[in-house]
Amino acid sequence: MLNTDNIASPLTTDLNFSDNYPQPVLALRSESLPHAEETPWHQHQKGQLVLPLTGVVTSFINDKMWLVPPRCAIWIPSMVVHRNQISPHADVCMLLVDQSALVMPDTVCTLTVTPLLRELAMHLATLALDYEAGSATDRLATVFLDQLAALEKEEFDFPIPDDPILNRLALALLANPSEKRTLSEWAGDFAMSERTLARMVKRHVQLTFGQWRGHLHIVLALQKLAINTPVQTISEELGYESVSAFITFFKKSLGKSPRQYRVERWGN
Repeated sequence: MLNTDNIASPLTTDLNFSDNYPQPVLALRSESLPHAEETPWHQHQKGQLVLPLTGVVTSFINDKMWLVPPRCAIWIPSMVVHRNQISPHADVCMLLVDQSALVMPDTVCTLTVTPLLRELAMHLATLALDYEAGSATDRLATVFLDQLAALEKEEFDFPIPDDPILNRLALALLANPSEKRTLSEWAGDFAMSERTLARMVKRHVQLTFGQWRGHLHIVLALQKLAINTPVQTISEELGYESVSAFITFFKKSLGKSPRQYRVERWGN
C-alpha cells in the first residue's frame, strides 16, 4: 500500500490529486502485488517519474511502448496522456514532480537511475506529502531534483503505430521477438504485397522493417541486461543463432558489447 491514507494504489487511482499539492515532489510507493496491474489512460499537470525497484513497468504513451526495468525510470512530462502496466510482484516508486522546479526533457524518455536517487525516492515515499517549504523533507526534495536533472538517458522505446495492420504486426513481434519470418511472409498474412507493407512501415515508423525489428531486440536486450540476465540467455530468447552473432548485432547498434554496456551503465 501507499504511504498516504487517501490513495489506495498507484495502479488504480487517478493521480490528478497531485496537482492540488504545491510541493515540488510527491513520492508514492506501491506494495508488491502477486498479479500484474494497469492504470487507465490519464494525465496530470505534474511530471511523473516511474521508478521500478523490482519487476518491470511497461508504459504506453502516444504511439510507443516503453519498457522500464529496475535501475531505470521513465520520465513522463506534464499533461502527457499515458497508462502504465506493472509486472507481478513489482515494487514501484512513483514521483510527481513540479516541472517548474527543474529543467527536464519535454518529451518522454527513460533514464538510468543512480543509487543515490533510488534511495532518496524510497525515503521520500515514507514521508508525508504535505510537507512545508524549508522543512527537512523539502530540502531532501531539492536534492532529489538536482539528482534527477543529472540522470543519463536510455533507449527503451518501441514504436507501436495506430494503423491496425502495423499495430497487429508490432504486437506479434512483441509476443514472439525470436520470430524470423520475412517481410514478404508477413505481407502474405495481411493480403498485401511486400512493397506495400514496407512502405507502410517506413511511413509510420520512419524505419525499415529490419531496423524496426532490430530496435525491438535492442530494447528487450537492454531491459534484460538491466536485471542481470546472462548474455547467453538473451541471445537465445531473441532467436540468434549464436552468442557471437547477438554480440556483433548489439555492438554494431550501440558501439559496445552487451557486457561493456552493462558495466558502464549499471556497474556489473
